[in-house]
Amino acid sequence: MTILVTGSSGHLGEALVRTLRKQKHEVLGLDILPSDTTDRVGSIASREFVKECMQGIHMVLHTATLHKPHVATHTKQDFIDTNITGTLNLLEEAIQAKVRSFVFTSTTSTFGDSLTPPEGQPAIWITEDVPCIPKNIYGATKVAAEDLCQLFYRNHQLPCLILRTSRFFPEEDDKRTVRDVYTSDNCKANEFLHRRVDVEDVVSAHLLAMEKAPQIGFGRYIISATTPFTREDLRALRTDAPGVLKRLFPEYEAEYQSRGWKMFAQIGRVYVNQLAREELGWQPRYDFRTVLERLKQGQHVLSDLARSIGKKGYHQEVFEEGPYPTT
Repeated sequence: MTILVTGSSGHLGEALVRTLRKQKHEVLGLDILPSDTTDRVGSIASREFVKECMQGIHMVLHTATLHKPHVATHTKQDFIDTNITGTLNLLEEAIQAKVRSFVFTSTTSTFGDSLTPPEGQPAIWITEDVPCIPKNIYGATKVAAEDLCQLFYRNHQLPCLILRTSRFFPEEDDKRTVRDVYTSDNCKANEFLHRRVDVEDVVSAHLLAMEKAPQIGFGRYIISATTPFTREDLRALRTDAPGVLKRLFPEYEAEYQSRGWKMFAQIGRVYVNQLAREELGWQPRYDFRTVLERLKQGQHVLSDLARSIGKKGYHQEVFEEGPYPTT
């Protein structure tokens, strides 16, 4: 059984290839950039290249994409070529190759404007039922690619599962207002409460989705760390997130104070991974409680896998205003 991993030079792609090879799977890594985890260098926007790579493939893990950090540096057509046409090429050739399962890495950015609650309203409980209202070309093309996956399941019975991942990149936050107040590790630790997932857990979700796709057929799943919050916490999270944390994790304050860290004053949305845990059998290892335990033991917030992959950046050039330009 041979597994095609697109985007194999990226954070998730590298993590998937390394894990699959460690498990003795046959893997073909595909990316536009060369790396130790990439076997074929080329663009998924090229149908001929995709056709060549799909020969003998049994399962596809499609992580290749233009990301949010590329919105300010790439054209809308670039996003369409990679995120939509590239996905279409893979789906078309997957049908020809009689691929058994197709897993598409999407993003919680597809929810777009649905992620921001109106002034004075509680935080939003984000499940798969929340409507997608993309606010940039990145979100719009990922939603379109998701719809293509659903179409190919409907019309060709290609088992397709979509994983909407929350933040797992190790780079600093793109907002200067956040970087000026919180260190990178402090920010990431806070995000495990509501909008972050460790790449090790993202990998395990993909491997489960690959196995379960033939049985499930089609599905969309939020892949984010298990939140400790409930719906009853949503109103308080908008006005006093530290107060909610003190009630749930009385010990967190001392750990934070010893590092000069602070909790976000308010939290506006909470990603819910219940469906992935129930239908995929996913059991993420890293959440805020895990983070606290790692801090107590003098360990890093992120997993060893995440740290070994490290920061890759999204551009070759360096920007004065932050890790990447924003629009």
